[in-house]
Amino acid sequence: MSQAKGSWTRMAVLAGVLAFSSGAAAQTTPAPAENAAPTADNAVMLTVFLKHDQSRPLSELNAQLQRQGYYKAFPPEGVEVVSWYVMMGVGQVVTLRLPASRLREINRIFENTAWGSYRTEFYPTYDYKAIGIAAHEKAQAQ
Repeated sequence: MSQAKGSWTRMAVLAGVLAFSSGAAAQTTPAPAENAAPTADNAVMLTVFLKHDQSRPLSELNAQLQRQGYYKAFPPEGVEVVSWYVMMGVGQVVTLRLPASRLREINRIFENTAWGSYRTEFYPTYDYKAIGIAAHEKAQAQ
């Protein structure tokens, strides 16, 4: 229970930060152009857990995804797929790199085309690899 409460707290804090930094106008502005590209100053990574509905066979899930236009809509042009794995017993895990301004668009794609076949969880992330390797190399040199 404590771990679940901590997760919800982190999500609430993140939602507040995103809402505060984006301003109220973000809710009324149209989605950015499809060719918007992530840059060093606007890119976020988003890890999405797509948890299969295990009460139904895969053929039904895939048929529903097809009817709802999932693979036609996802991934949208201009959003980089960093990784896309099947996690056996869970579903799929997709990591995307995109401009922060397109976060709502990605959410809507999943809401409109993936729900029913998948339960979704979203985790905003950032690329730490270069920093971690540099810290490791610095520690090795000491």
